[in-house]
Amino acid sequence: MLCLSEQDIANSVTFNEIREVVEEAMVIYERAEYYMPRRMHLDYNGNTLLLMPCFKKTGFSTKLVTVFPENQKKELPVIQGTVILNDIETGEPLALLNGAKLTALRTGAVGAVGIKYLTSEDISSLGIIGAGVQGIHQAMFACSQREFSEIHVYDTDKDRLKIFSEQIRLYYPSPRIHFSESSSNLVQNSGVIITATTSNNPVIPDDKSILAGKQYIGIGSFKPEMREFPEVLFNILDHIFVDTDYAMKESGDLTQPLENGWIEKSNISTLGKLIIGKENVARGATLLFKSVGMALFDLVVSQLIYRKAKEKKLGTTIKL
Repeated sequence: MLCLSEQDIANSVTFNEIREVVEEAMVIYERAEYYMPRRMHLDYNGNTLLLMPCFKKTGFSTKLVTVFPENQKKELPVIQGTVILNDIETGEPLALLNGAKLTALRTGAVGAVGIKYLTSEDISSLGIIGAGVQGIHQAMFACSQREFSEIHVYDTDKDRLKIFSEQIRLYYPSPRIHFSESSSNLVQNSGVIITATTSNNPVIPDDKSILAGKQYIGIGSFKPEMREFPEVLFNILDHIFVDTDYAMKESGDLTQPLENGWIEKSNISTLGKLIIGKENVARGATLLFKSVGMALFDLVVSQLIYRKAKEKKLGTTIKL
C-alpha cells in the first residue's frame, strides 16, 4: 500500500488536473454511475466525525474525516482525516492518503468548477470570507480559473490574514490582496464571493442593495444549524445550484430557506445539469452555488493522485 503525505499529494498533481476530475465527477453524479450512501455524521461535544464511502466501476474509497472547529485556537487544522483507496476487483488497499490535504484540494476544485460555470471570463475581483485552510485553497483554485486582479479577504481572526496572503502569493503573485474591514466592505468590492467558515449565523450582510448581480459560492455550512447566507439574498437569487441533491437536507443554507418558504425546490438544481447543458444561466444573474461535498469527489481525486504519485515515484510503500 502506498502512503501519501500532505507534501506527496501537493507534489503529485496540478490545480487544473484536480478541477478536471471533479468536474467529471459531477457528470458521473448526473448519470448515476456510482454507488454512494449518504455520509454518516457523528456529532459529539461540538465536533464532528464523517464517514464517506463511494464505489464506481474503476475503484472505491472511504474517507474518515474529523471537523474540530476549536482547533483553530490551537493552531491546528480544523479538518483532519484519512482516505483509503481500494482495488475494485480484489478489495486490496492501494493507497492511504492524507485526508486533510485531499479534502482541501478537492473542495477548492469544487469551488473552481462553480467559478468556471457561473462567472463571466472578464470578472476581476474575488472575495473570500474565512481565511483558513479552506479559504486559502478556494482562492488558489479560483485564481486558476480566472485572472483576478483583486482579492478581498475577511476573517475575524486577523492572524490568519498574513498567512493567507503569503500562501496565495506563492502561487499567484499578481493579484492585489486587500484585508477587508468588514464582510459588507468585501461584498461591495467583489464580483464573486466565496464563504468558507464554520459559522452558524450569516457572514454575508443582510443588505439587498449590495448583493444583487453577484455570484456566491458557499463552502462552509454542512449541517442544518449552520448558515452563511442571509434571508434577503434568497429573495433576490435568480437560481441556486448544488453539488448534490442531499445538500438540500444537510446544509442550513438550504434547509432553513426551504423550511421558511424563502425559496422553492424548483429554484434549485445540480451544477452537473448546467455542465451537461440541461440548465443555463444569464450573464449578470444573481446566483448561489452551495456545496456540501461528496465521497465521489474524494474517490476520483484519490485515484488521480495515486496514479500521478506512482508515475512520479512519490510516497512510501508499506506492507500491512
